[in-house]
Amino acid sequence: MKTEKFTFPGHDGADLAARLDLPDGPHLATALFAHCFTCGKDILAARRIAARLTAAGIAVLRFDFTGLGHSGGEFENTSFTSNVTDLTRAALALTARGMKPSLLIGHSLGGAAVLKAAPEIGVEAVVTIGAPAAPDHVAHNFGEKVEEIAREGVAEVNLGGRPLRIGKGFLDDIAEASLQPAIRGLGAALLVLHAPRDAIVGIENAQEIFVTAKHPKSFVTLDDADHLLSRGEDAEYAADVIAAWAQRYMTLTPPAPPIGAPEGVVRVVEADPDGFLQDVTSGPSHHALADEPLAYGGTNKGMSPYGFLASGLGACTSMTIRMYARRKGWPLEGVRVDVTHDKVHAQDAGNGTSAKIDTFRREIHLEGPLDAEQRAKLLEIADKCPVHKTLEASSRIETTLA
Repeated sequence: MKTEKFTFPGHDGADLAARLDLPDGPHLATALFAHCFTCGKDILAARRIAARLTAAGIAVLRFDFTGLGHSGGEFENTSFTSNVTDLTRAALALTARGMKPSLLIGHSLGGAAVLKAAPEIGVEAVVTIGAPAAPDHVAHNFGEKVEEIAREGVAEVNLGGRPLRIGKGFLDDIAEASLQPAIRGLGAALLVLHAPRDAIVGIENAQEIFVTAKHPKSFVTLDDADHLLSRGEDAEYAADVIAAWAQRYMTLTPPAPPIGAPEGVVRVVEADPDGFLQDVTSGPSHHALADEPLAYGGTNKGMSPYGFLASGLGACTSMTIRMYARRKGWPLEGVRVDVTHDKVHAQDAGNGTSAKIDTFRREIHLEGPLDAEQRAKLLEIADKCPVHKTLEASSRIETTLA
């Protein structure tokens, strides 16, 4: 994905630092991401979700709230209400650029903020990740410092290994803030993601948000993930779920496919520069992961390139057989095609050289009361598969009937 530095004025006029992640291909929609309390725009969950959405054609703006990360302003003077205002200012900045957000994603307290801001911004879809049902839930992070804040007006609190000054105004604001009216009047589809074992924000918060919201709404458990989605596989799972869900509720209008490519462009984008994981998209609706097995240095989170090649042959073979049987009116009840791939010496193919060539072995299973002649004809038709014809120019395809 392409990334641009992006700044806009926050609630108090201070410049807020943001990253605008853009699709490598057509821009179909825009999302706005709000990070967790005292986190930042570059945490793993934010990066992975942005990468997955941009692969689907959805641009993502992720920014540091006032006083955090690279943003200006004083964190001590912020509140939940100011966070919500920062969000609306971000949406205005995107709109001024012609990229009005149609999807809001919020993590932890950022999830509470997007719920509060969504009715004002006006979006098609909202996603919360580990969000509290009430903003004052974060007060438990301050421990015994709550009394000092109330007494002195401000206190230094250690959060995530770093000291931050929390003002009394923050405590007063979260105590008064209510999400219930905003959730009931969301006016957008809602996806609630939450881990049952979340030790920071309990699962009962997700239940309250979900029950309060009107349809359409969805809930997906994050199983044994932690609150920050600090494991790569948890962040990737959340990213995949969000991308698949959002495309059902957002208006995505893909451009016309390029001339000469009626099915559009298959785009492959590197998802993990330290490994081999790839995001593979075909238009806005189809996504898969490509990877290498563990033995070859990959993470085995998707099919290998040869796996995709073999699956293309198998799928095309099955479709071709079905098309012919349907046209003939034959009683074909089911088709299964098992494909294996190997490299063999070309001399095995009878051309006398010692070079290696690719061999695809294809075993076809036909179900239904077909006679011997029909089965033989369908085996012959398998070789008419367009992908077979594409591959056979440089590969050998061996086919057997199970």
